Parts: sequence; structure tokens; C-alpha cells
Amino acid sequence: MNKKQIEDFKKRTVRKPKLVWDVLTNKENIQVDQLADDYKFYLDQAKTEREAVAVTTKKAEASGFENIEDSGNSSGKYYRVFRNKCIALAVVGKNPLSAGARIIAAHIDSPRLDLKQNPLYQEVDLAFFKTHYYGGIRKYQWMATPLALHGKIIKADGSSMDFVIGEDETDPVFTVSDLLPHLAAKVQSEKKLSEAFEGEKLNVLIGSHPLGGEEVEDRFKLSVLQFFYEKYGLVEEDFTCAEIEVVPAAKARDIGLDRSMIGAYGQDDRICAFSALHAILGIDKPESWAMAFFFDKEEIGSDGNTGAKSHFVENFVSDLLAKTGEDDTDRNLRRALLNSMAISADVNGALDPDYQEVHEKRNAARLGYGVCITKFSGSGGKYGSSDAGAEYLGTIRKIFNDNHIVWQTGELGKVDEGGGGTIAKFLAVYGMEIVDCGPALLSMHSPFEISSKADLFMVCKAYRAFFSTE
Repeated sequence: MNKKQIEDFKKRTVRKPKLVWDVLTNKENIQVDQLADDYKFYLDQAKTEREAVAVTTKKAEASGFENIEDSGNSSGKYYRVFRNKCIALAVVGKNPLSAGARIIAAHIDSPRLDLKQNPLYQEVDLAFFKTHYYGGIRKYQWMATPLALHGKIIKADGSSMDFVIGEDETDPVFTVSDLLPHLAAKVQSEKKLSEAFEGEKLNVLIGSHPLGGEEVEDRFKLSVLQFFYEKYGLVEEDFTCAEIEVVPAAKARDIGLDRSMIGAYGQDDRICAFSALHAILGIDKPESWAMAFFFDKEEIGSDGNTGAKSHFVENFVSDLLAKTGEDDTDRNLRRALLNSMAISADVNGALDPDYQEVHEKRNAARLGYGVCITKFSGSGGKYGSSDAGAEYLGTIRKIFNDNHIVWQTGELGKVDEGGGGTIAKFLAVYGMEIVDCGPALLSMHSPFEISSKADLFMVCKAYRAFFSTE
């Protein structure tokens, strides 16, 4: 071969990842910014799984989706909220549901701090809340940073109330104090990172003004109780029947002088949840049924009645079969799930320029290079992974290529270096085809994760193509 022939051969046979910014049109660049603004607003409104469900429900209803429980519903677009912590949406397809659906499943919970059931105490004339961290956090990242409280409380009379403190500019914020470096040598600096910061010491500082004089016992604790009683009518026992989440108080922001990135809490996995919602809201009468599931509890193993291990999928699909006049027997339900194709919509860890040694660069996802197809997750020899088959990867590849989707492949770190799990394995038990597919993030699982606006645009486009293409 001569030089030109070699170059032509190379162009035809060698795969070179594409930077999304290099292929966007002027019109698409405008759409990128508009989509990013919508996404940032969504992030600020949906910092907890309950809030994400509420936002999703509102958007779904505005787009013509109706509650599956409503009698006489014939819109062809259905949703179901379960326990106020997970939600599913479905659009009726031209093909029967028993022939299979196109499913995208994301999770709407994120790592955080949860208040314990008896959280309030005082120590050295300061008032605190005790917490138990939720999901995989690096404890030191949650110290010396502004925090907000998002709560659901059931009162003694059975009534419920929600509250948010720390998100409005006029609100106070809260924090977990850290030790000054002058005194940290023995208790922190000389220890391993996993031992230096104790989960039991992630106590949220909430007050220092006493109620009454020195003769009053627990007057700093009482001052906090006075606030909650006067503002919300709460007493201390109400905290035992509550879910109060401690999350970063910062709002989603553009990152970089070029505003090409987004920094925010909870992008794992709300960037996928937002993209899946955006995709299904734009679908009307697809060939195959389109479904989007938004689960809770992924960050702690998908257990519980609102996680992907629950029977939420079967219950919803079974009721859809009945609603649309199909046989809703167990056999037909199993056939519908078996014939489905799914995407486990979850993020991957982007190649970090300062820590490249923990990645295998040839198989690491990169920020700005589009939606990442993650064939397998798991750890220690792919343990805990569903590991997608070659045939299904070929199907996804064709959908993406035919629809001009910029995509890449990736794995979460070097072999035996890390790894992680997703909800894919819990849907795979139905026999459906499934693969992990979502954008890559920097600073993943931190209180301020980083995504690319270009990747967000391409993920939304990819999910729409998955729903629409036969």
C-alpha cells in the first residue's frame, strides 16, 4: 500500500473517539445551552428522591401523561408513583406490549447524610444533629461545606409535612466542622484516609444560642426545638418518624470560562434521570412501547420496596397489560419483559487528568466524548455485573450510529482497582437485553460532581433514538 492507501485503510478500520464539540452544528450548540439551563433548574428542584418524583410527575402531567390508577384513562401515556420515592412512565406503542418494550431505567437517589432517628443533642454549648451517611461518600468532602436540610416528617396525629432549610438565599445553612491542621497530626494526618474521618463524627452543627439562662438544662438543644415547634409545630418525638436528608446547599453552576461544564450535587444519577425524562416526554406513538423507570435506593444496593430489587416493574407492566386490554397473566407478563430491550441509565467515572494511574486509558470514558456504553460493571472479576452480550451491543451500536450519536465505551477503573454496580443486573433477571449507558462524570460521588454540557445533549439524543428506532 502507498501512503494514501494506508490512510484510507486507517480511516475505514481504526476507531477514533469523537469529541462532541467537534461535530455539533451551530443550531445544536444553541440547543446544548438551552438543555443545560433546563437541567440545572431540574437539579436545584430535585435534590432528594422525593423531590425528583414530584418534579417528574409535574412534567409528565404537563406533557399529557395520566395516572394509571385513573379510570377511563385512554391517553396512551401513563405514569405511576410508588411510595413517593420512585416513578414509572409509559407510552403505548403500535406493537402489543407482549412483544416487548424499550425501557430506560435510572435512579434518583444520591449519596448524602441522613439524620438518625434520635438526632438532636448538645455538646460543649453547641447543638448538633447526628447523621448516618447514605451511599458511597468520601467523608472528608462533607466537612466544612455549606449544607441544607430536606425533610419529610409524620406527626403524632398522622399528618405529614415537608420542609427545606438552607436552599433560599435568606436561609441559614449548616455544616460539619473539621479540625484545624495545627491539631490534626495524630488524629487525622498520621492515619489512613479510611480511618482519619469517622462516620460517627459527621455531626451537623445547627445552633449555639441558648434558650434561657444557665439554670436551664439542655438549653442549646431546647433552642433548636423551640425553632421547630414555633415554625412547624414539631416536637422531638416527631424526628423518630422522619426522613431528613442533609445535602449540599450549593446550586448547580456553569463551570469554566467557556461555560462548557456543569457542577452540581446529585448528577449521579440525575443527569440520566433528566435525560430519560426528556426523551420519553418527546415520544408519541412509537413502534414499541417506551418506558422509563426512576428508582430509589441504588446507592445502597437497590434494596427496599422502592429499589430495583422490588416488584415495581412487574406490577406496573402487569397493570399496563390489563389497562390496554392484553392478557395480564403471569405468562404474558414474563413474555413482555423477556422480549424487552433496556438501558440501565447510569454514569461512568471520567478519566481524571491528575489520577490517570487508576484508569486504563484505552478503556476509560472521557468527559466530552458523548454517551458511554459500559458493557460490564462489577468488580473483582466482573462480580456483581450483568455483562451485556455482543449481540445487544451490536444493536445499540447500530441505533447510535444510524442516528449520529457520538458514543464511547468505558469501564470504571483498572482491573482490580475499583469497579461498581448498577441496576442492570436486577432487570436482567427478567431475561431482557440490557446494558449500562450514560455520560461520564468527574468528581463522581462528591458533593459537587462535574458533567459536560455536550455529553448531556448527546445522552438525551441517544435515549430518544433508543425509544424511537426499531
